[in-house]
Amino acid sequence: MSAARYGRETERTYARAGFGAPVRRGARPAIVVVDLTRGFTEDGFPSGADLADVVGATGKLIEAGRPAGVPVVFTAIAYTPAEAAGDAVTWLHKAQGMRALIEGSAEVAVDPRLPRAPWDHLIVKKGASAFFGTSLSALLTGLGCDTVLVCGATTSGCVRATAVDAVQSGFSVLVPRACVGDRAPGPHEANLFDIQAKYGDVIDLKDALAYLGGLPGSAP
Repeated sequence: MSAARYGRETERTYARAGFGAPVRRGARPAIVVVDLTRGFTEDGFPSGADLADVVGATGKLIEAGRPAGVPVVFTAIAYTPAEAAGDAVTWLHKAQGMRALIEGSAEVAVDPRLPRAPWDHLIVKKGASAFFGTSLSALLTGLGCDTVLVCGATTSGCVRATAVDAVQSGFSVLVPRACVGDRAPGPHEANLFDIQAKYGDVIDLKDALAYLGGLPGSAP
């Protein structure tokens, strides 16, 4: 954690409690791109914000991992018309705006500015975490992954939930700061603080790119 960013008293309190130690960085990472779909990355949609910078940074991260064969997993929230209009998904009673994320709609399409390849994976989910109720943990285990770089939106919702479930599933978590975004700076910063303290390492994009560039198979 950064004393300059969060204050020295906060730094001392969390250090005394034993939080904020660095995570182990494995030799077989995966990049999980959480919900960088048009409904979240474009401010023309009610649930969205202008996340062009996040999309651009995530694209750089994906491209940096290609030479080493780093797996990329995209996620999207998508509901059937019955789920979107009905009472079966309890979350939608709280988050009413999510009812627009209907299968096949423009909102649930992966942002076309991202360098998505035919061999990349796609996980469709109904809740915040990319792990809950999906095959993501089994997929990452099958791919032999030990570390997850979490990108996407929103920091205070699906990114945080995914980071928590990733570490609880046995994966080291890295969150490149430039690759995650939210609708407002307060929730964004608060949740990056908690992720750094308890669940993973919040790192600079330069650090993330260097990590991927140092993997076996990467160009020298």
